Amino acid sequence: MKALLLAAGLGTRLKPFTDNHPKALAPVNGHSLLEINIRNLQRFGIYDVVVNVHHFASQIVEKLQHENGFGSRFQISDESDEVLETGGGLKKAAPFFKDEKDFLVMNVDMLTNANLREMIQQHQKNDTLVTLAVQQRSSSRYFLFDDEMQLKGWENVNTGERKPAIAEDSVKQYAFSGIQILDQDIFSKINRQGKFSLVDIYLDLCVTEKIAGLDHSGDLLLDVGKPESLIKASELFKDIF
Repeated sequence: MKALLLAAGLGTRLKPFTDNHPKALAPVNGHSLLEINIRNLQRFGIYDVVVNVHHFASQIVEKLQHENGFGSRFQISDESDEVLETGGGLKKAAPFFKDEKDFLVMNVDMLTNANLREMIQQHQKNDTLVTLAVQQRSSSRYFLFDDEMQLKGWENVNTGERKPAIAEDSVKQYAFSGIQILDQDIFSKINRQGKFSLVDIYLDLCVTEKIAGLDHSGDLLLDVGKPESLIKASELFKDIF
């Protein structure tokens, strides 16, 4: 299986580090977020990675070349001309996955000890278009699922916005973990162009397609988006990788 590491973002929350570096190279215990995630993927037998790049793209490319991909085969999806957000970035990277039945996508600034192999097996067993890793934790934005963990929508609890504007009260809130496993068929179903998010894709398709949530609430998960979260990551994950 191949994996796409989403590393093209500007990392504005991680300033001042990202004034001169990409967030993917932010250090945790002497290792970059990029290296930690690549080595974590290796624990589950994933040695082929595609990394999308934009902000200080050359630094990521040079690091991967210098470190020989940290032991993995790597390819670059270059968004240097224009950052395309997560959904647009996925669509641009489609040629790298033309021979894959399923593939994994995750944000480079998310750290977790989740069992990715179990997630992949669950995805393949249920034969879903997309499997979203989610948790029951506090957030301002949630995916909404029915009792069978099928995606029904999304909401921002701070603004009250819901997409689509569903009236169902029985849905359950789960926070997205930035990890997903996708079937190759996803590419033929994306009707958007330019910049758009993965969330947009899932909300477009959840009415007609099987998009499932997988609750991994017992696992460690940290969004390393702010300078203080780098310190927290150093403590939480010092014995994991």
